[in-house]
Amino acid sequence: MRKTYITLFSVALILGFSCKEKEQNIPFKKPIEYVDPFIGTGGHGHTYPGPTAPFGMVQPGPDNGTTGWDWCSGYHITDSIISGFGQLHLSGTGIGDLADLLLMPSTKQMDVSQFGKQRDSLPYTSGFSHSSEIAHPGYYKVVLDNNNIKVELTANEYVAFHRYTYEDKDTRSFIIDLGYAVNWDTPAESSLTLEDKNLLTGYRHSTGWAKNQKLFFAIESSTPILNAIYVADGNPTAEAEHIKGIKTGGQFFFDESSSNTTELKIAVSSVSIANAKENLGKHGSTSSFEEAKTQTSEKWESLLSKIVIDTPQDSLKTIFYTALYHTQIAPVLFSDTNGEFRLQNDSIVKTKDWNAYSTLSLWDTFRAENPLLNILQPERVNDIVQSMLAYYDEQGRLPVWTLYGNETNTMTGNHGVSVIAEAYLKGIRGYNIEKAFEAVTNTMMGDIRGLKPYKEYGYIPYTSLDESVTISLEFAYNDWCVAQMAKDLGKEEEYRYFSNRSNAYKHLFDAETGFMRGKSADGKSWNEPFDPKFSSHREHTDYTEGNAWQHSWFVLHAIPDFINLHGGNKPFVEKLEQLFTETSEISGENVSADISGLIGQYAHGNEPSHHIAYMFNKADAPWKTQYWVREIMDTQYSTKPEGLSGNEDCGQMSAWYVFSSLGLYPMNPASGQYELGSPVFEKATIAISGTKKFVISAESTSSINRYIQSVKLNGKSLQRTYITHQELMAGGTLEFKMGPDPNKNWGI
Repeated sequence: MRKTYITLFSVALILGFSCKEKEQNIPFKKPIEYVDPFIGTGGHGHTYPGPTAPFGMVQPGPDNGTTGWDWCSGYHITDSIISGFGQLHLSGTGIGDLADLLLMPSTKQMDVSQFGKQRDSLPYTSGFSHSSEIAHPGYYKVVLDNNNIKVELTANEYVAFHRYTYEDKDTRSFIIDLGYAVNWDTPAESSLTLEDKNLLTGYRHSTGWAKNQKLFFAIESSTPILNAIYVADGNPTAEAEHIKGIKTGGQFFFDESSSNTTELKIAVSSVSIANAKENLGKHGSTSSFEEAKTQTSEKWESLLSKIVIDTPQDSLKTIFYTALYHTQIAPVLFSDTNGEFRLQNDSIVKTKDWNAYSTLSLWDTFRAENPLLNILQPERVNDIVQSMLAYYDEQGRLPVWTLYGNETNTMTGNHGVSVIAEAYLKGIRGYNIEKAFEAVTNTMMGDIRGLKPYKEYGYIPYTSLDESVTISLEFAYNDWCVAQMAKDLGKEEEYRYFSNRSNAYKHLFDAETGFMRGKSADGKSWNEPFDPKFSSHREHTDYTEGNAWQHSWFVLHAIPDFINLHGGNKPFVEKLEQLFTETSEISGENVSADISGLIGQYAHGNEPSHHIAYMFNKADAPWKTQYWVREIMDTQYSTKPEGLSGNEDCGQMSAWYVFSSLGLYPMNPASGQYELGSPVFEKATIAISGTKKFVISAESTSSINRYIQSVKLNGKSLQRTYITHQELMAGGTLEFKMGPDPNKNWGI
């Protein structure tokens, strides 16, 4: 008996050591290793796979040269041609611009007279295989099949780094095509100068979505340039070392006996060539490609590690960390290393102790992207607010959608107002508060973009403006945000005025149909005929990029009253449930392409739907929020290139997932409340600061166990369906118990 015991003990001991050894052999993967930049490059995601530093000024990446909506970022996974590598790209927007300063390595002398033409006429394009592509945060690689050149890209905050490895010994060179343009962009003037054998400088002025875009650049080559051929508006020349025209460019040749590897460093500026040179000197000249790649990788790892998730499913880690990566690409750094940046009227602003940012997609990002930055990047949020105030100084109102310092006036509402009010109300106040309040009030007291009829009627009549319902509802929310800021500042008159205006939604609700509808100026009749599934993109419509089903739920600030308009909780929940179970047919001859990711009539591929599933919480049916939020996560996100159901929109589509997978969402961002949903991960730890953490655990969570059974906040039972921003930022624990069936007593 004793011998048997010893034998069994020995076997157990050996097995124990064996299991421990097996555990130790499992390689640990950092968050950055789960990021896949190709997610979103398919479907309508409109993302790009090229590298960038977090919120960096430059975004070098491959450009296919194809004109079309799904090439808004310059690249789509379905393409097999690369036209070159631009230095500026937009992440997931619905309008194509940028792709400025196109470079392309080559081993053959080109017909430069063909530069600046459409892709089929360009002499320097190359086929490529996706199997040769590699993309990580801060790094991209591809092999160009036509000339067997390996291209590698990286970037820091100010400088793009290119590394070309020429496998063949033919004519080693690279081209610059300042006439290259796709989609909305059109060159207006450009210039190119070879200052010495290792330095090229110039500028490219263009118009498009950004009407007055002025890009200045400096390019440093590790290999001396032996000779060059230039082109200006289709006319080649080999004589001059400086050219100017509308469409200019050139091909630059290296000595054939030189190294087969060349590194280029490209810095840009909105202000001047001198500033581009200074950006290059301070942030590029002393760094090699490998050093820049390593430093940017470390910065990404640091930011991605601010949220550590625990789940056995690697696919969920890939979706989550790619989403977190996408939320920290835009807005982008816009001020040079000396603090200067250009406004759309060509005035130059100089910052002091803060950085300016552009690419402000506020209609999209006010919903979840900006709220996420308020948690993870509060200091950067101060700089973003300072930037918006600089744009306010120039145009007399807060920005709507700022690209390269230009106001594009794209999309509805005035959500610069919402973003500033939210930051202020959440205690982020590193700017002139009185000026910020002046900016939000003056913006909402203007007359443009629908405000004049809105102030006159209390809503916008459909006869006054297209998209009248959407604009009125968004103005109402903007007004409420101003009112909350006024209340906190003790400005009672402004508080009462804007609170009253925030009731605009009441004018547009049709109790008979249960929808928000276009109303006439007499305040009595509706826009007829009415079909809640009808969509017309941006024209002859009461709704923006959607229909009545999708836009009738935008009352973030007065949900109890909104529920009462429906007749109470029961009819409200029934109508809300019908949104998800209705057929997905969309009627009309000019249906908006932005209506995507349909679950019934719910359209997750566009931002107006993003808050809706959380509204069940406010109508005493939180288990329905839990069901539908999990359904959206399971069906609208994946690890595939088409893993986003709609435009990424500068981080918003991904921010929705980041929040929702953690189990909370800022349904009304400025309220300071996060609605609870259905957490995906067993454990998630958010680094609030160097010493504070907020830990979210979800016992037994799974696709089946999507329902909340109970919740504890800091060890105490929580019966409400939300936590506050203050509670989250104080650090602590949020503990969910999950199960396969709804607990209809929790949160009621």
